[in-house]
Amino acid sequence: METNKKILIICTGNSCRSQMAEGFLKSFGGGMDVFSAGTRPEEEVNPLAVKVMKECDIDISAQYPKSVNDFTGQEWDYVITVCSNANSNCPVFTGNVKQRIHIGFDDPADATGTEEERTAVYRQVRGEIEEAFLGFYQAYISRDMRGGCGCNCGCSN
Repeated sequence: METNKKILIICTGNSCRSQMAEGFLKSFGGGMDVFSAGTRPEEEVNPLAVKVMKECDIDISAQYPKSVNDFTGQEWDYVITVCSNANSNCPVFTGNVKQRIHIGFDDPADATGTEEERTAVYRQVRGEIEEAFLGFYQAYISRDMRGGCGCNCGCSN
């Protein structure tokens, strides 16, 4: 019996990039148990992240920042860092981690200007996250669910 892949997405504050990535992965389909956490979690999910994800019909408003320390003793199929700080400060996991991946994005929370200008930056980063995590899903998760290399040729590579 095939079990869901356990995926943990890590960022520094767990208020924006990792939350958006979690939302996208959950929207792509089954076969996954997806969580996100931060090395230094913020108090809440960034409101602009919630806003731009809602534009894609993905509601992350009920999600909340969590500490990566709450997850280090668990087993994971994939631990994915989405910012350089989390990548370099990722804690040691005492549980089994099958694959650790870094997929970095600029922090839209660093955007300045009017709300419209900042929202445009969030939309850009959202698009980059969607594209990268759809690629991850297709390459790693849906391939594993189908078996083989993902090319639908029937091979077992």
